[in-house]
Amino acid sequence: MSHKPKIRNYFLILLAATAFMLTSVVFLLQNFPGIFRTSASISKSDEIKSGQAIEIIFSFPVIQSSIEKSIKISPETEFSTDWINSRKTLRVIPKKIWNPQTDYHISIVDGKNIFHLKFGQELSFLTQAYPKIKTLIPLSGEKNVAVDIEEPIDVNFDKSLEEYNVKFEVFPSAQLEYQMNAEKNNIKLLAKDNFAWKTQYDIGVFLKNKKQTEGEYVKVGQTSFETATQPSTEWDKDPAILLEQAKKYTKPAISSGKYIDINLTYQVMVIFENGQALDSYRISSGKKGMETPEGQFKIENKTPRAWSKKYALFMPNWMAILPSGEIGIHELPVWPGGYQEGASHLGIPVSHGCVRLGPEPAKRVYQWAEIGTPVVVHK
Repeated sequence: MSHKPKIRNYFLILLAATAFMLTSVVFLLQNFPGIFRTSASISKSDEIKSGQAIEIIFSFPVIQSSIEKSIKISPETEFSTDWINSRKTLRVIPKKIWNPQTDYHISIVDGKNIFHLKFGQELSFLTQAYPKIKTLIPLSGEKNVAVDIEEPIDVNFDKSLEEYNVKFEVFPSAQLEYQMNAEKNNIKLLAKDNFAWKTQYDIGVFLKNKKQTEGEYVKVGQTSFETATQPSTEWDKDPAILLEQAKKYTKPAISSGKYIDINLTYQVMVIFENGQALDSYRISSGKKGMETPEGQFKIENKTPRAWSKKYALFMPNWMAILPSGEIGIHELPVWPGGYQEGASHLGIPVSHGCVRLGPEPAKRVYQWAEIGTPVVVHK
């Protein structure tokens, strides 16, 4: 028996079915075009990160080339595309980055679905905002500000600056030193040579994504403050003469053994042994409201590099003079990054209660003094 009639019948049935389907599609296209209408949407349209892909989801399969030719992005950005999900999802990836805090618009003009029906679509998405400043100290308008390493300018952000560069603009101009915490959301800021006394300072804070150009910094905050008036004193203005005067005229309070004499009025330290003045040094004691306590104390403990958890800095050549360890004698403080408080504050009471010395004097006194050495603090 021949199988040709059966094959011919199957072929005719398939041909008829195909014709019916095509006729049905044409009928639907002509009478119910909305059935094949294509629309597009963005899967996530806000807080888009700098390198994140934008996913455009189509309600009906499309002709890829028609979309790729017609898609435009404003502000203009170079991008690449990648299709997933059976030609229904288009991933748009920036070749560089999406700029932070920017409203982007996507236009699709003359797109076509698989039935060659044209459609257009306007879409938008918003990129992640720049980190915001939660607190900026000193507060804008604040007066009588004494900025030093224990009380620096403090900028606290609401999120990490991991992806950003930060820039500070200061007027009057000053070379700045700053350190960032491990979480990268806090910056402490100082002038390398200390801020001038009785001066109005304006400091602007600027950010940019690390992949943006130098000209794309955006201002995110500002503070204006006035520094304190330099504390008045009656000592000789020449530090060398002052130290000679201190060494020559300071009367020893203890006549035997070693002891350290600290004069808060003239901001000098004299070290004595058996009633003889060995040397004198400029110091910086506690500022107004946080004065170094007066009285007779002794060296309670020593360590070559103490860490202040309260102020997040090192205090080299530390010698505590209170049993609690809250107050001591030490070298000018050092940030973890290596920056050390400027010596120009020596001779001026600006600390939070401790007695500061320059690097060489601090080392000399640390090596000379022993635990139990008396310390006399007076005016």
